[in-house]
Amino acid sequence: MSSRSPEASEGWLAPEVERELPGLRLLVSEARAAQPSTLTSSSPPRIEARMRELSSRVRGARAIGIRREPVPAAYRVFFRHIGLDPDVVRTPIEEAVLERMLRGGFPTGGFLEDVLTIALMDTGVPVWALDADGIEGSLGVRSSLEAEALGRSSSAPLLPDGQLVVADHGAALAVLFGERAPEHVPSSRTHVLRLFAVQVAGVPGLYAEEALWSCRAALEAD
Repeated sequence: MSSRSPEASEGWLAPEVERELPGLRLLVSEARAAQPSTLTSSSPPRIEARMRELSSRVRGARAIGIRREPVPAAYRVFFRHIGLDPDVVRTPIEEAVLERMLRGGFPTGGFLEDVLTIALMDTGVPVWALDADGIEGSLGVRSSLEAEALGRSSSAPLLPDGQLVVADHGAALAVLFGERAPEHVPSSRTHVLRLFAVQVAGVPGLYAEEALWSCRAALEAD
């Protein structure tokens, strides 16, 4: 694992979240897309090559045993801690590996999604991307309010009370390990991305930092 700095900042945690989930960290970084119009289009050759290499590296034996590796196992423990059964609601890396096995290779989701997949498979740490336009202040983790909107749109879906969300200073922007506010899903018009990685107890900080660094480096490359 590299020691390169991702220039990441640590997001805030609501007091009740910090008490109930020791070891949880939200690491945040910002990336300026070198070519915004390509974010949702096909990946460049260098990223396509990495996706093929990952597909060759993750085969049957690794796929079957991945949940027992230390970092994936830590996310399984965390899922149970927050009331999710990881055998029903799969952790990000297990979901990615299942897709690889079902499709015979890691499916491409476009440049941005491929970059996030590569970071996940290299480190075990999931990273998400938000369109930074309209985000108010820093990101953090808190519990949602009853019938709170996911985002600021008038058509935003409503959240149940007490769901863990990634939020800015004024609104919930993403369900933790789940969907994002529609207006903050990156598009071909996105110029600046707010990237965040979710680190849980048992996962070395260096892995989360590396995941963010690799995403930022890939997205900002000419």
